[in-house]
Amino acid sequence: MIKNAMILAAGKGTRMQAQADDPPKPLTEIGGQSLLMRMVMRLEQAGIEKIIINLHHKADIIERAMADYAGSCEIVFSDERAALLETGGGVKKALPLLGDAPFLVANGDVLWHEADNANQALAQMMRGFDAAAMDALLLLSARHHASGYDGKGDYVLHADRRLTRRAEEAAAHIFAGVQILKPCLFDALPDGAFSLNTVYDAAQARDALFGHMLDGHWMHVGTPDGRQAAQDYLAAP
Repeated sequence: MIKNAMILAAGKGTRMQAQADDPPKPLTEIGGQSLLMRMVMRLEQAGIEKIIINLHHKADIIERAMADYAGSCEIVFSDERAALLETGGGVKKALPLLGDAPFLVANGDVLWHEADNANQALAQMMRGFDAAAMDALLLLSARHHASGYDGKGDYVLHADRRLTRRAEEAAAHIFAGVQILKPCLFDALPDGAFSLNTVYDAAQARDALFGHMLDGHWMHVGTPDGRQAAQDYLAAP
C-alpha cells in the first residue's frame, strides 16, 4: 500500500502572480481554500500517512500556511531554497524522505472536481498500481472535460492502459498533474535540476508507463483566467 506522497510546491508560478506580494501559486485560493490545502486533504482522505512538500519560492510563507494543518498526515518539508531543482530534481532530492516503495507525486496547483463529488481518483490509482508491470501511473483528464486549458493534449491512452506521447497534432488526454512513481526510475539520473518528463519517457521506453482516467472535470489554474474559470465552475449549481 502506498503511504508516502510529495506535493511539488517550489515553482515560481510567474504567470499567476501579478504583484510581487501575491501569495505563492500553491496558496492561491479557489472557493475559499488554497490549492495546497485541497491537495493535502485529498491525500489524507486517500490514506496517505506522510506528505513531503518541496520549497523554494516564498518558502517561508508556505511553511507558515501549513503550520495550521491539524490533520492525520505527517508533513515534512524538502528545502530547495539554495537552488530550484525543477520537478524531477525536486523528487530525486526528496527520495530519502519518500522511502524505497512506490510513492505518489502531485503538482501543487492541481484542481479537479469528480463526478458526484466522489473524491476517489487518488485511492483508485493507489489500488490500481501494479508494481510488477508499472514504473509510472499518470492521472489523465479528457481534453473535453477540462477548463482553462488550450493545449493539444499530452498522451494517447491505449486499450491496455499503456501511454505513449502524442505523435499527431493533438491527443485526447491531458496529464492531470498526479502520478505514482517507483524510486528506481531515478537511479541513473544525476542530482540537480531536471524535468519529470525524463522519468515518463524512460518508463514509456520500457512499456511501463500507464494511465488512469479521471472521472470528472479537471481545471488548469496556471493563469488568472484559469483561476476565474475554476471559480466559476465550482460556483455553478
